[in-house]
Amino acid sequence: MADYPFVPKSNAQLEPGQFWSIPLSDGRFACGRVLRIDRAASYGARTMFVGAVLDWVGDAPPTDVAIAGRPVLALGRAHVRLIGEGGGSVLGIRALEADGITVPAQINTHWGAGYPAARAERRFIKGDPPPAFERRAIRSPLTGEMLRPSTSGRGVVQFDRLLSDDDFGLLADWFRQYPEMGLRVYGSYDGSIRDLEFLRYFPFLRRFEADALYDKLTSLDGLRHLPADVEELGIGWTKQKLDLAILGRFRELKTLSIEGQTRHLDVIARLTSLEDLTLRSITLPDLSLLLPLRRLQSLDLKLGGTKDLRLLPRVGALRYLELWLIRGLTDIAAIGHLPELRYLFLQALKHVESLPDLSEDVALRRVHLEAMKGIRDLRPLRTAPRLEEVVLADMRHLQPADLEPLIGLPRLKAVFAGLGSQRKNRAATELLGLPSVTGQLDWREPTPG
Repeated sequence: MADYPFVPKSNAQLEPGQFWSIPLSDGRFACGRVLRIDRAASYGARTMFVGAVLDWVGDAPPTDVAIAGRPVLALGRAHVRLIGEGGGSVLGIRALEADGITVPAQINTHWGAGYPAARAERRFIKGDPPPAFERRAIRSPLTGEMLRPSTSGRGVVQFDRLLSDDDFGLLADWFRQYPEMGLRVYGSYDGSIRDLEFLRYFPFLRRFEADALYDKLTSLDGLRHLPADVEELGIGWTKQKLDLAILGRFRELKTLSIEGQTRHLDVIARLTSLEDLTLRSITLPDLSLLLPLRRLQSLDLKLGGTKDLRLLPRVGALRYLELWLIRGLTDIAAIGHLPELRYLFLQALKHVESLPDLSEDVALRRVHLEAMKGIRDLRPLRTAPRLEEVVLADMRHLQPADLEPLIGLPRLKAVFAGLGSQRKNRAATELLGLPSVTGQLDWREPTPG
């Protein structure tokens, strides 16, 4: 029998029915439940589980009596460390069947570290306003529920196998009502999606994504059916390298995400309207390819081996920068010369051992450091003139005393301390006397004076 409370380090400590506390920004608590653990999975056998956020809130942490009968508000697959984020811990166990909770066989939703708290905040503090963005899955034969009216007019409709011709026609008619809606194709687990010729039904579509089609998709030629004024595109990794040259026709493209595709990658330099670019599992010798992108505001470099960032200050006018698990990257000094930067996100850069001086980053408001095991000295954060929020996620190597450089920063409003244990997190929060970071920072908004 488990010794409660505890913060799990692997899913070996988890059992279906366990519940954990989710501290909220107003001092109350929401509740998470463990639904399932798949220890035979090919990925995440020791770390992943299926969890739920309950439709419950209380002035004290949840108990087995308090949560009795409460339904599921949201569910998804999550990493076990999510439970301890923000000071949560597993408090007890209550049989799922006692509350009528059943677990779907297939779970397609994956939670980020902050999702349970964010969902609970939206439900219990913000009053569950209608979502500004929705995601819905469809499949032939289409139903009235699949084609129900959109409450937001913005989001993604996705399918993982070809629809019938008649259903593509119905879907196209639905899409014409929502010009801000995007279409995503993925999976093709039945092998039906080999190309993008179905886009002939959507000559008006301005937002499209094709990913998780590794050994299925063999050509991007179907993109020719899309209008020249497409605004957003995403192309995922495929076994056969695809020719990106066709992207050159989309001169008004604002958002582009590419994973693992390098054939005619130089086409990016011609897409001078780009504002948001993500390159994943792609290695650049340096950033010279990006210099023509004068309008670029957001840049994500994920995986790959792009080690030379010296040209970064000459790339657009960056407001958001994310660097994640880049092999061999050691020098991030260029980050200290980005005067428009609002939001800096660094994750799992194994060989980065120090933060740069940030005194030139006069607009920087949030710094997110996650699994940055080489970073122990937080004093460079004191040099950021307008720093308001600091997120330290999965920074287990730090001790509460390592956060002392954050004390007294004149503009600092909130700190998320994810130091690997409830005891350390609580001590860090008490040391700083600041609330936890909640919600997203909109880097598109100008920095207040």
